[in-house]
Amino acid sequence: MKRIEVDGLPDEALAAAGVFHQHWLSHIEGAIEQGQDVMIVVPSADHTHREWRLAIVAGLARKHTPLRVNMVAGEGSGIDASEAYLARAPGITGQYLEI
Repeated sequence: MKRIEVDGLPDEALAAAGVFHQHWLSHIEGAIEQGQDVMIVVPSADHTHREWRLAIVAGLARKHTPLRVNMVAGEGSGIDASEAYLARAPGITGQYLEI
């Protein structure tokens, strides 16, 4: 599973979605198109970011099935634990997990 850590997102949800699409989406799709399952790591954010994040990860998972794409928001040891869990859970894809 390829772990891609996204940084540099603005605090405002609409601006963050724009930066993600402009600067991160092609990089993430490139990894998926190389045949790798992907775990996207984003920083924690307030509830206003939830919808765009859900839409991105669900859309990527549908587009690139049977490869798996999940997004995890948080930091620290929870990210490592999430990665270990997702690596052992082949049926989980298109999920946005907040830790």
